[in-house]
Amino acid sequence: MAMRQPPIIHATRDVNDSHFLRVEQLDLEFSNGERRTYERLKASGLGAVIIVPMLDDDTVLLVREYGAGVGRYELGLPKGRLDQDETAEQGADRELKEEAGYGARRLTILHNLSLSPAYMTHMAHVVLAQDLYPQRLLGDEPEELDVVPWKMAELHTLLGRDDVTEGRSIAALFMAREYLAGRFQRA
Repeated sequence: MAMRQPPIIHATRDVNDSHFLRVEQLDLEFSNGERRTYERLKASGLGAVIIVPMLDDDTVLLVREYGAGVGRYELGLPKGRLDQDETAEQGADRELKEEAGYGARRLTILHNLSLSPAYMTHMAHVVLAQDLYPQRLLGDEPEELDVVPWKMAELHTLLGRDDVTEGRSIAALFMAREYLAGRFQRA
């Protein structure tokens, strides 16, 4: 599969008031009496999901999506923010249909993952999706995402790839592998 050219960046600018990112300060006192002021990025929205879609017992579906933060295409798991009045399972099924073109008859929440817990409040539900069937929903992606089947037995080969750096995807894949092998019990 030919690699797409990254989008053209026409301009960049600082944003002082973003609906996406909010910074708050916390005045803390630790048990030893030390006081510090910390800053953290406060999560917006209703939460998020990261989905591990299993096409069969040993094949996960990954998606290739442009990551503006790193300025390149990344190979990882489907993920997204929850909509109003949506459970993690419903959000996972919707995002899976939007990003990978599949729905799931069986959804299991494995755990939650944080992203930089020292300064971010954001958490994502890790959802294992099984018994998949083809179904596509129109999403908010600017272009159709490439769907890449990957053997769970070959997860170790992902680690050396330059286009696989998103920590939540890597953690969720290994979490799902251990759960499917019976070595990890869901939270």
